[in-house]
Amino acid sequence: MRKLASRMAAAGAVAALMTPAAWAQSSVTLYGVVDAGIEFVNKVGPQSNTVTRMLNLSGTVPSRWGLRGTEDLGGGLSSVFVLESGFAPGTGTSNQGGRLFGRQAWVGLQSSRWGQIGFGRQYTMLLWATLNSDILGPNVYGLMDSYLANARADNSLSYKGKFGGLTLGATYSFGRDATAVAVPGPSATNCPGQNPADKRECREWSAMVMYETDWWGVSAAYDSLSGGPGAFGGLSRSNLRDDRAVLSGYLVADRARIGAGVIARRNGALSTPRSNQYFAGVSYDVRPDVNLAAEAYYLDYCHTDNRAWLGAVRGTYLLSKRTSIYLTAGYVDNSGQLNMTVSAGATGANPVPGGNQFGVTAGIKQIF
Repeated sequence: MRKLASRMAAAGAVAALMTPAAWAQSSVTLYGVVDAGIEFVNKVGPQSNTVTRMLNLSGTVPSRWGLRGTEDLGGGLSSVFVLESGFAPGTGTSNQGGRLFGRQAWVGLQSSRWGQIGFGRQYTMLLWATLNSDILGPNVYGLMDSYLANARADNSLSYKGKFGGLTLGATYSFGRDATAVAVPGPSATNCPGQNPADKRECREWSAMVMYETDWWGVSAAYDSLSGGPGAFGGLSRSNLRDDRAVLSGYLVADRARIGAGVIARRNGALSTPRSNQYFAGVSYDVRPDVNLAAEAYYLDYCHTDNRAWLGAVRGTYLLSKRTSIYLTAGYVDNSGQLNMTVSAGATGANPVPGGNQFGVTAGIKQIF
């Protein structure tokens, strides 16, 4: 009888744990966005070809789905996690070097008093510093530095805390990128690191300070990538670094948002290591269901003739709270030996050195 009573008590305890009340302080949310469109780009390659294609990286934003969870641990402390997967809507394949959760994969603790710490693959502070000031963000025509929209690091620790209007943040990665693909891209650079023989190999660190009010904000951030054997982009040694410093700000006035900033970069693997990129844009809600946005970018490689400017405009119409259609156009003009493409992620669609290029995209986005 005692054994039977013990088993019944254990079963009751398990049942109690399974009741909704026991799980009331925990939540898991499925979320995502599917953004697909058709793009036309002219003046591709030395034959000045044109291409019409389905987007596979980003229209207004990259497509993704994810799981976000939190558990209240009491005393203002919660455990949190995010698992986020990026995919190409045209083919259904995974982006970020073919990873299952290539956009984010981290777990951490969050406190109402001191902020949040995270462990795993996560954004660096460079992204958070430009999130509100870069008006078009990861739009198909945007910043001429693909790392800005892909500022993530494997094997990283992060901290971000908000104290009134002040936000402080930092990351440190023991091995910033463990994936390589056949065609090197911003999301796969073959630098796994975590080598006991070389503590600098493939490390990443970033830091940010931001101050925001209800209608304006400013931010400054620094991001440093160390190289390693076999790493893409010429960063083949741990003493080679690719560093970026960002200063940006934004202003919200009635139905408009204005943003601007500068990104100073030094890449020790390049023959012209120093460059500066400037950006400024505006977004305006013509009415609740119609938005117009425009942004200009200027990239200058210091002490050379290599320069480029890019302009983009986008119109968005909301069919509902979750579904919108958009039309966006961009134009890039290169000088010197630069052959920057107008299109983000447009592998093999660059113009000739010193050439210009036009692109236009029409698409649909649904948020869930």
